[in-house]
Amino acid sequence: MDAWLAAYERAWRTAGTAALGELFTVDATYRLSPYETPLCGLAEIAEMWDREREGPDERFTLEASVVALEDDVAVVRVGVEYEDSPPSEYRDLWVIQFSAEGRCAAFEEWPFWPGQPRTAVLAE
Repeated sequence: MDAWLAAYERAWRTAGTAALGELFTVDATYRLSPYETPLCGLAEIAEMWDREREGPDERFTLEASVVALEDDVAVVRVGVEYEDSPPSEYRDLWVIQFSAEGRCAAFEEWPFWPGQPRTAVLAE
């Protein structure tokens, strides 16, 4: 699990998306939040990575710790702090399902950031 997390961070910090094939299966799904429609396949994941990243010089620190690991599923607590102006931080939970060969088959992110409301306000 630690090796996969290190490879994920390395791929995020590397220009291009060639490393995604080492991390994800060809038909992997990737949810940016639990209720969003998943991205499907390496091409859609690569497009999102190119859109979401600022580039290999993006200044941030990432800390990850495995919360649970059972069979082929891992839950990871992730903290990311971006140093650029204005600085920003995120706390995420990642739910990752792995294929038999150790690549991610399904990725689901639960992102949180300072000031984010805990729940939606329901209309009365």
